[in-house]
Amino acid sequence: MTAPGPEPDEVPGLEPGGSVPPGDTPPDAGQTSGLSHPQPMPSRTLPVGWLVAVAVLVLVVAAFFALRAAEWF
Repeated sequence: MTAPGPEPDEVPGLEPGGSVPPGDTPPDAGQTSGLSHPQPMPSRTLPVGWLVAVAVLVLVVAAFFALRAAEWF
């Protein structure tokens, strides 16, 4: 069971009729601009390493099936 909301007469910041005065709501966007510090560049060695590993694996599998087709293995 949830507690009922506060009475409208007791809510701070409401004008008569239930509207909010200008400047009482938070802005749509933050008031700061730009980055707080430079962002580090991501390393390229991991993606290149994965590409090399996958290429080697594909070549090994292709060589295996080529040798099986030629009945050398």
